[in-house]
Amino acid sequence: MIFKFALANNDISRLIVLTIPHGVFEITGFIIAGAAGFKIPYEIVRYLAGKKEQILTKEDIKEYLTLALISIILIVIAAWIEANVTLKIAKAILNSTKGI
Repeated sequence: MIFKFALANNDISRLIVLTIPHGVFEITGFIIAGAAGFKIPYEIVRYLAGKKEQILTKEDIKEYLTLALISIILIVIAAWIEANVTLKIAKAILNSTKGI
């Protein structure tokens, strides 16, 4: 909806400036969280297919927790950027367009 509004008003550059700073971290965090979410089911399927002797090894759990932690850190960074940096950018853009 926001993208459609920005496109209709020829305001794509503003949309990009307001989403890219936190979006890079947020989207990356979501992708890694998705990978973490598939890690355990993937290992269970490998076990059921006879390709592993144990369902979950310590290494599997360590990889899962690492992915989960990285995704949490990235999403927290994205939230901080959105609340602080993006807000300042938005205020600067709004102040610069008041004179128009």
